[in-house]
Amino acid sequence: MASSHSLLSVRNPIPPERHGTGRFVLPRERFAAAYVETHRTGTLMQKAAQARDLLNPCRLCPRQCEVNRRERATGVCRIGRLARVSSAFPHHGEEDCLRGTHGSGTIFFAGCNLHCVFCQNYDLSHLNAGREVAASELAGLMLGLQEAGCHNLNFVTPGHIVPQILEALVLAVERGLRIPLVYNTGGYDRPEVIRLLEGVFDLYLPDFKLWSAEAAARFLTARDYPDVARQALQAMHAQVGVLRVDEEGLALRGVALRHLVMPGLPEETREILRWVATALSPDTYVNLMDQYHPDGRVGQEVGFHSIDRRLRSDELEAAYAAAREAGLWRFDTP
Repeated sequence: MASSHSLLSVRNPIPPERHGTGRFVLPRERFAAAYVETHRTGTLMQKAAQARDLLNPCRLCPRQCEVNRRERATGVCRIGRLARVSSAFPHHGEEDCLRGTHGSGTIFFAGCNLHCVFCQNYDLSHLNAGREVAASELAGLMLGLQEAGCHNLNFVTPGHIVPQILEALVLAVERGLRIPLVYNTGGYDRPEVIRLLEGVFDLYLPDFKLWSAEAAARFLTARDYPDVARQALQAMHAQVGVLRVDEEGLALRGVALRHLVMPGLPEETREILRWVATALSPDTYVNLMDQYHPDGRVGQEVGFHSIDRRLRSDELEAAYAAAREAGLWRFDTP
């Protein structure tokens, strides 16, 4: 994309156009990835240095472990100085607006600051399956996915490795990286770190999992998750606003919200959707995910029998009804 194109500024966003198709469209010729300009001004390197300082003592996430990760010590996330990558490939199973025809360039990172008892990627989040990569190799993975034709770069579970991503991004943009970046998170992110990422990520893809502190303590091992997630999502929305897409429906900038609908927890879903419609916007793009299945510790330990089953179709239908009742209308449907 030519450098002469006007940048979509965080402080001066291009107003979205509401079309009869029910989408917010941002003409692609008026878009350039925010991090390109942030790098040109030297700010991206400064942000990488600021994030690196948060590794000792580690204050990257709400856990506030305060271990010295610069010396390879580890806390709750079990990741030290280097990022650990499990896989990197064009993903065709993501949201319709992300995968397009050539896939979302997805990098799965190992480790996680949440320890969800039902985690669908247990080997990555709890067992740290993957290999350590230096910044130069991570930059190479980014560029390889762009060269493969992917529409965006999708960083899965990035909250505990923001410094490593920024260090690699500095190298990658110097070598021609230009596609939008997706911050694909479980929602347990420090709002201060999200604010540090202003001008870096064009797309945020948080999963707001549970509403009540009691459910979060039981199933996510993080009682403060709901309050933290609300603050983090508001910080994301303040940066990039509602989702805007190009003329072909591909995501360019904004927040796309995920909610994994859980069996037997309809009130959690209803409260989350009401909050999203009022605290963020009724125009928020929402993916009500139906792929829950018992995994991780569920079925292996006592105490989780209430979620030891798959979601029923009527429960998913109730979630959509709750979303519409709240005023939400932009759903991820192929």
